[in-house]
Amino acid sequence: MVLLSGESLKVDDYHTAGEPFRIVDLGPMQGTTVLDRRSWAMDNLDDYRRFLVQEPRGHEGMYGGMVVPPDDADGDVGVVFFHKDGFSTACGHGTIAMTTWAIDSGMIDAPPDGETTVAVDVPSGRLQTVARMIAGRVASVRFTNVEAFPAARDLVIETKHGNVIAHVSFGGAFYASVAVDDLDVSCSTADIDRLIDLGQRVKTVLDSHPSVTHPSDDRLSGLYGTILHEDVNPPATEAVVHQRNVTVFADGQVDRSPCGSGTSARLALLHMDQALAVRDRFLNEGIAGGAFDARIESVTEGGVVPSVEGSAHRTGTSSFTLDPHDTIGLGFLLR
Repeated sequence: MVLLSGESLKVDDYHTAGEPFRIVDLGPMQGTTVLDRRSWAMDNLDDYRRFLVQEPRGHEGMYGGMVVPPDDADGDVGVVFFHKDGFSTACGHGTIAMTTWAIDSGMIDAPPDGETTVAVDVPSGRLQTVARMIAGRVASVRFTNVEAFPAARDLVIETKHGNVIAHVSFGGAFYASVAVDDLDVSCSTADIDRLIDLGQRVKTVLDSHPSVTHPSDDRLSGLYGTILHEDVNPPATEAVVHQRNVTVFADGQVDRSPCGSGTSARLALLHMDQALAVRDRFLNEGIAGGAFDARIESVTEGGVVPSVEGSAHRTGTSSFTLDPHDTIGLGFLLR
């Protein structure tokens, strides 16, 4: 499918803890599962992805989701995630935004107060979400993720900041976690360029490491990003672990939120380190100031079942048009 001159697309924009999420319905896609439809979208919908992500309609930090049917009758909604460099297998902040949108749009009925469950199918699997309603609005969403598990420990990476230690884990996608507490950078906007450089260095070294091969579906393989994290002391009230992180993914893209799938991957490592038990609270901050409230719901043979809670807010609705006289066409990115 090729975007046509003069074609218009309606989108609903949200942000979750500062990270944008652009929602669009492009109609039917081939495949019986969301993972299948992701593969089809990669081959057929890249023009649409570029049109919606790139400037002047988007920016290098844009993220989004294409609405698709769920995998079966037990699901409520499906979503194919996309960003500036392609289509991802998991997106926690997008799952929170999609659940909020599904209720806001009337796709899912919800009482004005109380809780509503929504089953969201994403490429990595089915995520059960619980929306907390207050006075007719979605106050927050907690999603229970697919199994998160550690994949490799104590990998030494040579960087400009000296040798760093990376641990790889899966939370819907594979991430390398690097503690920066003892490095000459911090998880702050002042150090963002250096953090991007560090995150990309780690990703380049580990992108073909055996630990980032998914055990059952190679379409979920590959290192999605690097999580650079530091402790916040003392922890917030009732939080057993309180951290701040910057997640660098794709080709140097920075997650403005604490990264939901990354937070899930962190839970697997924290449990392995015996820093968190089941139901212990993990408060994870992002670079934009938002936080995700996470915990381990149960322990599996190979890892943990994580859940992550956050809030999404609608920022607008737009209709974008590809002007046949516009020489910029599908758009551009400056970095």
